[in-house]
Amino acid sequence: MSEKFDVIVIGSGPAGYVAAIRAAQLGLKTACVEKWKNEEGKGVNGGTCLNVGCIPSKALLDSSYKYHEAKEDLGLHGITTSGVELNVSSMIARKNQIIKNLTGGIAGLFKSNGVTSLFGTGKLLAGKKVEVTDFDGKVTIYDAENVILASGSSPINIPPAPVDNDVVVNSTGALEFTEVPKRLGVIGAGVIGLELGSVWNRCGSKVTVLEALDSFLAIMDQQIAKETQKILTKQGLDIRTSSRVTGSKVNGKEVTVTYLDKEGKEQQETFDKLIVCVGRRPFTENLLAADSGVNLDERGFIFVNEQCETNAPGVWAIGDVVRGPMLAHKGSEEGVMVAERIAGQKSQINYDIIPNVIYTHPEVASVGKTEEQVKASGEPYNVGTFPFAASGRAMAANETQGLVKIIAHAETDRILGCHIVGPSAADLVQQVAIAMEFGSSAEDLGMMVFGHPTLSEAIHEAALAVHGHAIHVANKKKR
Repeated sequence: MSEKFDVIVIGSGPAGYVAAIRAAQLGLKTACVEKWKNEEGKGVNGGTCLNVGCIPSKALLDSSYKYHEAKEDLGLHGITTSGVELNVSSMIARKNQIIKNLTGGIAGLFKSNGVTSLFGTGKLLAGKKVEVTDFDGKVTIYDAENVILASGSSPINIPPAPVDNDVVVNSTGALEFTEVPKRLGVIGAGVIGLELGSVWNRCGSKVTVLEALDSFLAIMDQQIAKETQKILTKQGLDIRTSSRVTGSKVNGKEVTVTYLDKEGKEQQETFDKLIVCVGRRPFTENLLAADSGVNLDERGFIFVNEQCETNAPGVWAIGDVVRGPMLAHKGSEEGVMVAERIAGQKSQINYDIIPNVIYTHPEVASVGKTEEQVKASGEPYNVGTFPFAASGRAMAANETQGLVKIIAHAETDRILGCHIVGPSAADLVQQVAIAMEFGSSAEDLGMMVFGHPTLSEAIHEAALAVHGHAIHVANKKKR
């Protein structure tokens, strides 16, 4: 007779491992299935995020920025440097050690919370049975009262630029370069493309970003998007919108890319490395048996309701494999919600207040509605902005690029959205997300006392500017 669990989670990325830990904390007998293997062939948890996504990319972003700062910016602080060199292998080794520490940390959390790790490939069968094929090919079937599908996502491949994992790579391969490419091409000006392009641009690559869409960061507030493009272009990224890639040809250790420009004319560019990062797709390959009872929607995502329940009783799905933005923190909170609902609690998520971040330097962050979305809805609104160039703390740190933008309803004054490009934007936007969760108005933020001198004062001033009351910048006339 097969072992039975209260909860079996398939996938141990930020959605899956959090769901497993929370379920175990609630007294549910829990197992988590993971098929990821490290270089030694041993199973490791963490999924894409910890192994080849969020964490390693941020490690390289920080290392590359420190190199750039030491080489280019410390003179402004009266610090003279010479002979600054980049050791790519050491940078990659540091990144790998961080991965090892964090994935090992999940193993420790599983042990301390009583989660059973099952390494291998998981597949949902009919009747909430889970088939696990381990690394040696042994198949075991487990019974579960509840199954949580958290299989994540994988990079989208495009026919004009097939990945060879050598000259043409996806986001995973871009984390493993052994040397700095002199000419780097990036297909896709989304979050991943801009972050990876920034890493290697700081390290010395001549980076060209080819984006098929006419506008830059089309889903973001366009005032912030335009400011971001201006900043990144000044840093050296050659961002070409309206550039649709039609083909590529690898010749030895370089690749020639053919694309159509905004006028429809064919252009060519040759690179030493090409990163293809045009988005990600939900990963459901071999995840569901034909009779599992779980349906996919028209875009290939697992169909779920607001509580992440699939149409099969007792089967849930969370994270990148379901609707909504592919964000690790969104998946983690879904994991908590589902575990608690299985345990009989009435947890829920406010999907309208999920922050989004691009970890370039400066960072770009947003929460809530863009001005374009508010305008399209017909809601009356006011806008307040504050530039970091007017922040004493930003000046002291030589981090004066960008601005904070707050949008509030013109009648109720309730905050509808906040958009930032600037230093510590990822942390600053969370302050506004908390305020929005509690239904705060722009006036509420304006009445709060913020420490001085801090970057947070930019939030305070933008909130004051909504009503034309900013102190440290000239106010625009109220709408």
